[in-house]
Amino acid sequence: MSELSQSRSRSAIDTRTLACTAMLCAVAYVVMYLSKNIFAFMAVGGFLKFDLKDVIIAIGGFVFGPLNVLFVSAVVSLIEMITVSTTGPWGLLMNIISTCSFLCPAAYLYKKNRSFQWAILGLGIGVVFMTATMMLWNYLVTPIYQGMPRAAIADMLIPVFLPFNLTKGVMNAAFTMLLYKPVVMALRKARLVPESTSPEGAKKSGSLLISVAALFLAATAIFLGLVLAKVI
Repeated sequence: MSELSQSRSRSAIDTRTLACTAMLCAVAYVVMYLSKNIFAFMAVGGFLKFDLKDVIIAIGGFVFGPLNVLFVSAVVSLIEMITVSTTGPWGLLMNIISTCSFLCPAAYLYKKNRSFQWAILGLGIGVVFMTATMMLWNYLVTPIYQGMPRAAIADMLIPVFLPFNLTKGVMNAAFTMLLYKPVVMALRKARLVPESTSPEGAKKSGSLLISVAALFLAATAIFLGLVLAKVI
């Protein structure tokens, strides 16, 4: 292949990546807005709200890598701060830290080994890492934007923040497991992402088992969210 052909190929890939990333930002914002309103009745502690934007950001991270997670999370969180958030720059910071601590490890592991098993492993590790990270940052930052004494926030770490972040992480991981393959297949048909060069993944029976497990995890997370919000 000539240098000119290689340059044109790289330019086409860069254009597709840019277009797909812009689309991911738009979809992630819409999903954030809709899911926050749908799950508004499940707010924990009056200010901790569930949303599913990390599902969209996870798909972008698996396709394009950890830097895409950082970029999309920053853009979506900035637009959220300007349009609907009431927590200002502190909420922006917390959103970016939450998403990146969850999805950057997952995207990095998947980049090293592009198999569905490693994607699931990465999501599991990401949930644990995000939950632990947010315990620290909730203690440091939440008193500032909520106007609450730090001692009161410390008392909420185990009974409130830990189960909330764990539930939110599991919920997003479960929906990512359900939606990743069909969404990426649609993006490939639209020629927004290149065709896969990795070996064929799990058999249909394995995919069905994973889908059932993901549905169970999603249902469990939603049920736990209802319990945390004292709806049931």
